[in-house]
Amino acid sequence: MKKIFAISLLVSSSFLLVSVQAQESSSSVPAPFSKALQIAGIPAQGVGVYVQEVDGTGKVLASSNAAVPFNPASTMKLVTTDAALELLGPAYRWKTQAYADGSQVGNVLQGDLIFKGNGDPKLVQENFWLFLRQIRAKGIRDIRGNIVLDRSSFDETAYDPSEFDGDPMKPYNVGPDALLLNYKALTFQFVPDPDKRQVSVVLDPPMSGYPVKPPRLGQGSCDDWQGKLQASVDADGASFNGVLPASCGEKTWYVNPYKMNSTQYFGAVFRQMWTDLGGTFSGSVKNGSTPPGARLITEWSSVTLPEVIRDINKYSNNVMARQVLLTIAADILKLPATPERGARAIQTWLANKGIDASGLVIENGSGLSRNEKISAQTMGRMMAAAFQSPVMPEFVSSMPLVGYDGTMRKRLKDQSVAGQAHVKTGTLNDVRAIAGYVLAASGKYYAVVCLINHPNAGRGQAAQDVLLQWVYENG
Repeated sequence: MKKIFAISLLVSSSFLLVSVQAQESSSSVPAPFSKALQIAGIPAQGVGVYVQEVDGTGKVLASSNAAVPFNPASTMKLVTTDAALELLGPAYRWKTQAYADGSQVGNVLQGDLIFKGNGDPKLVQENFWLFLRQIRAKGIRDIRGNIVLDRSSFDETAYDPSEFDGDPMKPYNVGPDALLLNYKALTFQFVPDPDKRQVSVVLDPPMSGYPVKPPRLGQGSCDDWQGKLQASVDADGASFNGVLPASCGEKTWYVNPYKMNSTQYFGAVFRQMWTDLGGTFSGSVKNGSTPPGARLITEWSSVTLPEVIRDINKYSNNVMARQVLLTIAADILKLPATPERGARAIQTWLANKGIDASGLVIENGSGLSRNEKISAQTMGRMMAAAFQSPVMPEFVSSMPLVGYDGTMRKRLKDQSVAGQAHVKTGTLNDVRAIAGYVLAASGKYYAVVCLINHPNAGRGQAAQDVLLQWVYENG
């Protein structure tokens, strides 16, 4: 069973904290918001709200059940990414090294080529191709040893991709990996040809020795088209033993090939790309460590941390968020990373900021969890502190702009708050959450947090939108 990491912090009182608490005691939630909750059938006890001015007086504009821990869904990513920006720094880049263990004679490497990963969340195929070009530029064409994958910066822990929702083929259920390549995902593009009465399948990334059996072209509706494919995806190839209805047209399916381990995935992609670059290799791909005498050939440097957290927060990328939590652990504690160690690093960070995080529970840092908890007050105070930090611009800009992009692009488009708020959303069964910043019509900025945990949470989006508009008009 996966361990759950509860973080309880006891923070000494200060004049500011007492002042804020005094303001909260007389705070409530706006009437339009309460009415919207009633219409949605969501009781007050199922909602945690905290709205605080982030500069000036720090006035608490609204508060309800603010100290009660709720499941935050993907808004937990704000905790992980804020901590990363402050602990790792906005210029942080992940480094992936290539080492040679053996001699190079001409363009032949008489020995192993070693890849040492440090958790790069965005080592996508385009970047990996450029990395391999760097290796080729060092004169290596023929590798006469093995490919060794050094994943030692992350601790080896068992991971069950079906544990969260019983659907291990979902890309968001890919586990963390110090040498995560292309999110360990496969993309199948199905192209029906009614004239030839067949379906062609394009696999991305291309993989050496990985056959794909296409489905038959069928008739009928396109309902549950993925189920009708009767897919079987493992280390030996992909077979679609069912049909794709012609009425579907072209379809794209993103898959976690969970029956194919990370080493097999990396090996198949490497072999194909290396061959495409004119290289030769006939050895094995295996896990291992970097020998002390290995020679550094070249190094791939990732995009900067702000670019990564932008993808995480605007598009709610769970796999990348897991990588960032473990990176915090590896970089701060200088030990093989585990979620426990990442949580402990965040615990210390919050304590040093004087933020009471009683009831905070971190399982993986992404919010893709039934066990993660945080109070609206803890989230709101963290965000108020973040607004005063040197990395505030990077943090705020990583969140969706209401009415314009990311997960908020379709919400509040016709309201005056559109374009005036950066808000992260969170969605699970029985959970709807928002957390972010609103620039009110008054010119003041507010941190806004609303966490709904209730069977009717799916109806709560309208109430959250009402809250954001109300803060804009009345803040």
